[in-house]
Amino acid sequence: MSYQTYITEAIVCGSKNSMTSDKSYLLFTKDAGMLWARARSVRMEKSKQRYALQDFSIIRVSLVKGKGGWRIGSVEAVSNPFMEALSRRARGGVHAVMKLLRRFIHGEESHKSLYTDTVLVLSCMSVAQSEDISDLQNLFTLRLLHMLGYIAPHVDYADILETEDPWSVPVPLPVRAHTAIEKALQVSHL
Repeated sequence: MSYQTYITEAIVCGSKNSMTSDKSYLLFTKDAGMLWARARSVRMEKSKQRYALQDFSIIRVSLVKGKGGWRIGSVEAVSNPFMEALSRRARGGVHAVMKLLRRFIHGEESHKSLYTDTVLVLSCMSVAQSEDISDLQNLFTLRLLHMLGYIAPHVDYADILETEDPWSVPVPLPVRAHTAIEKALQVSHL
């Protein structure tokens, strides 16, 4: 019996050890949403996959859907924004983006525009100045909550939500946007 293989880009949002040398990874994929996938013998010293599958890595991965869930085939590392971050504050910003993804994205549902936003904000955050990190985090939070339906567009921040690439020059959000974020975080119960 043959299984279908899917090749996609993904962000490693977390991992947990299983068995002696296996590991399970929480992947936010471009095509399949958030899913857990298992890699066999990845914790062994001779494993070639162990370096590509570090937490916070952006990877190109082949996934196989079997009876017991998703399994990881081959992996190619693209980048690791956490390791490439220029400052401790930037690494904290990368971690905060991952926590937000883990909090709000559940299930195997494709979020291609959110995936693109996440990759862009992570790459910008790793090279950003310390004073821009919180602006990038707030901007990503606003766009994430809007894409998931928790925040409606408003005249004060509609241009931020409609822009293709707001990451290159982060600006402080208006007060109404901060209020909308706080309200959305409260009503989400997540």
